[in-house]
Amino acid sequence: MRETGKKAWKSDLKKLEYSLQQLELLPTPVLPERCESLRVNPVLNLIEVHWTKLCDLLPDNKAPIVPKPGKEFILLFKRPGDGSVSVSPATDLQLLALKIITENLDRQSVAKEAGVVIGKIDAVIENACKQGILLAPPSALTRTVAHIPDAGLEHWSDRLQSDSFTLQWHVTQACDLHCKHCYDRSTISPLTLEQGVAILEQFREFVLEQNVHGQVTFTGGNPFMYAHFTELYKEAAKHNFTIAILGNPSTRETLEALQEIQPLSFYQVSLEGLAEHNDSIRGKGHFERIMEFLEILNDLSIYSMVMLTLTRENMGQVLELAEVLRGKVDLFTFNRLSQTGEGAALATAVKEKYKDFLKKYLEASKTNPIMSLKDNLINIVKVENNEQPFGGCTGFGCGAAFNFCSILPNGDMHACRKFHSPIGNVLEYSLLELYRSKNLLY
Repeated sequence: MRETGKKAWKSDLKKLEYSLQQLELLPTPVLPERCESLRVNPVLNLIEVHWTKLCDLLPDNKAPIVPKPGKEFILLFKRPGDGSVSVSPATDLQLLALKIITENLDRQSVAKEAGVVIGKIDAVIENACKQGILLAPPSALTRTVAHIPDAGLEHWSDRLQSDSFTLQWHVTQACDLHCKHCYDRSTISPLTLEQGVAILEQFREFVLEQNVHGQVTFTGGNPFMYAHFTELYKEAAKHNFTIAILGNPSTRETLEALQEIQPLSFYQVSLEGLAEHNDSIRGKGHFERIMEFLEILNDLSIYSMVMLTLTRENMGQVLELAEVLRGKVDLFTFNRLSQTGEGAALATAVKEKYKDFLKKYLEASKTNPIMSLKDNLINIVKVENNEQPFGGCTGFGCGAAFNFCSILPNGDMHACRKFHSPIGNVLEYSLLELYRSKNLLY
């Protein structure tokens, strides 16, 4: 018969304190360079007690707490990496993650039994890994980058590793604008909803195989002109993907509906300079519509980004535009013009003036918090200034065909949308097969 009263919870508290002392004596777990599967943290201890709030009585907690009768499981473990100790009551989701891994349960079966979408189960496992309860194999997305000595920086090479993969999905060619630098105005029949869902299933398999988190960035054309956009958005949310949009201004009601499904990680729109020049590229009244739309994004707490396509004509307007946008957008940056499609008719930046522009942009970014560093060529200036280079457009230099790929409305996969870089078609081969194919650009 179990004890009652103060003596009983004192006994459970002593068991907890002893387990904590034993844990603190153990070395921090080190994840092998390559383990083959998910595993439970080797120094995790799960103890059962019959009183709640016992964790609040440990030495570091000073609040006067009186335990209450009630069954509780307590997790004690050291986090990989820094070795910090975690002691807390186990949540139902943490216990579920442990059960799935220790009993080698099929995630689809667990989701079906629980009556939830598969992404919910994937999220449970992913969060347990982030917390250090489970240990996962390292990301398979790696590449080695050699750095050339310059301006006092020592020669070194580094193995880069990305923990995420972005699928930039051009779901339609249809667009309500006709920009002068459009990459592709050709007519491509969009995929059916069923084909789109199949691609999301492929993408889930891909990120699980590569042990990374997946992001789907919907774009076009104008993604909202794809007939099944809302349904496809819902499906992406069901698969535990982070979701973003690169598009034109939309309505508050449309955004509110998407936020109800799953909050956007960001929404990116485009400006090509100050009002007069921008509207000459993207259409009359476009600049004002963007400024009004940024207010809507702010009201809905959606992270906002403005992208500029840098040409010879608008290079002199970039810094002034950045000041106009200060406080109105979360991030502002630029991409150099790709002279493909209709963009071939425009002139790119003058080579002899571009370096000076980068210096001014880099200097201005130090006092304007919205200005982001994206163009990899900025590193030329940083190295000359004996500053540490930054990670470039994706954090890993150019991420094309590394932690980023584009899919066109017909399923064609490209390393990058800005130039012809075909890898294959996702309706004919899986994403994993295409990523490993000889057509992939490195």
